[in-house]
Amino acid sequence: MGAFLEKPNTDKFQEVGEGNGLRYAVASMQGWRVEMEDAHSAKCAGLCDDERLRDWSYFAVFDGHAGARVSAHCADHLLDAIVAQEEFSEDVIKGIRQGFLELDDKMRNLPEMSSGEDKSGTTAVCAFISPKGLFIANCGDSRAVLCRNGSPAFSTQDHKPGLPSEMARIVRAGGSVMIHRVNGSLAVSRALGDFEYKNVKGRGPCEQLVSPEPEIFVQDRDHRLDEFLVLACDGVWDVMSNEDLCAYIRSRLQVTEDLREVAGQVIDTCLYKGSRDNMSIVLVVFPGAPRPYPEAIQAERDLDATLESHIKEIIRDQKQIEFVELVSKLDSMEIEGLPPGGGLSSKRALIEQMYKQLLPDRDDTDLDSYN
Repeated sequence: MGAFLEKPNTDKFQEVGEGNGLRYAVASMQGWRVEMEDAHSAKCAGLCDDERLRDWSYFAVFDGHAGARVSAHCADHLLDAIVAQEEFSEDVIKGIRQGFLELDDKMRNLPEMSSGEDKSGTTAVCAFISPKGLFIANCGDSRAVLCRNGSPAFSTQDHKPGLPSEMARIVRAGGSVMIHRVNGSLAVSRALGDFEYKNVKGRGPCEQLVSPEPEIFVQDRDHRLDEFLVLACDGVWDVMSNEDLCAYIRSRLQVTEDLREVAGQVIDTCLYKGSRDNMSIVLVVFPGAPRPYPEAIQAERDLDATLESHIKEIIRDQKQIEFVELVSKLDSMEIEGLPPGGGLSSKRALIEQMYKQLLPDRDDTDLDSYN
C-alpha cells in the first residue's frame, strides 16, 4: 500500500463530456504508486430509466487502498445502488445514505471479500446535480469543493481518525488511533470495503472501527455565481489547498475552452508539486464559469515568452547546468504572472521542453525527482 515506483507513471486517462447545461472533464494518473487504485464515474444526462431524473447528473471519485477491487466495484455500482432505493425518490439524502450502506453490505459477500483474499477499501465522494441543487456525499478523505464567485464556497470534511467524533467512534468500537491511523494502520476513518475493520459484534455498520456512512451535504445552485465543482482524491489535496486549486482552475478556464487540457494540467501540476499518490480529478463546469478572454490569453503568452527568455539566458551563461538547478534558479526569481495556485510547477512542461531544445545532448530532466 505504501510502495513506490523508481520513476512515476505519467500516462493519463482523460475523458470529457457535456449534458444538462454542464461540461465535465476527468483526468487521472498513477504517478509514483506501484498500482493505480483510483476509479471514477461520470454520468452527465439521465441517471436511470426514471424520467424524473432525466435532467440530473452524477459524478464520483473513488480512492482505493490495499488494492483496486473495491474502488472499481463502487465506480460500477454505487449509482445504481442509490437510485434503486425507494427512499431516493422521496428523500434524496436518505436514499444516498442507504445506497452506500447497502452496497457496502453486499460487497462483503463477494467471494474474494468473504474469503479474506481481498482486503481492499476505498474512499468515495460523489455529487448528484439537479437543476436546483447539489447533493454531495463524502466517505473518507477524498474531497469535493464548490467554487462560487471566484472562491471556495463549500467543501466536504475529510474523515480522518484524528477528528474527535471519528476517534470517539473508533475507541467505542474497541480500537485506537496511533500515528493518525486506525489501529496504527488505516489512514481514513470512513470507507467502503475494509471489512477487517468492520467485525465488532453487537455494533451496527456505522459504529465500527471504519464506517461506510457518508456525510451528505445539500447546496442550492446559484446559476449566476456557481463556477465549477471539483471532486478529487487526496493525491490532489495533499499538495493543493482548496483556495489554490480553485484559483488555478479559474486561471486555466480564462485561457482555454479545452476542459481536457485544464484537468490534465491540474494532475501534472500536482505531480510536479510533489504528490506521491495516485491522482484523480473530476471537474464539473457550470454555465457561470469564467471563459477565455483576449487579455488573459495574451498574458499567458507573455508569461511563456518571459520564461523562455530567462531559460535561454541562464543556459547561455551556464551551458552545463543541470535541469534541477535550472528549475531552482527560475524558482528564485520573482517572475510575475505565474498562474495562481500553480506557480512555477504549472510551467514545468514548458521548462523541460526548452531545456531539451537548448541542450539536446542532455538527458537529466529530473524525471525521477519531480518533488
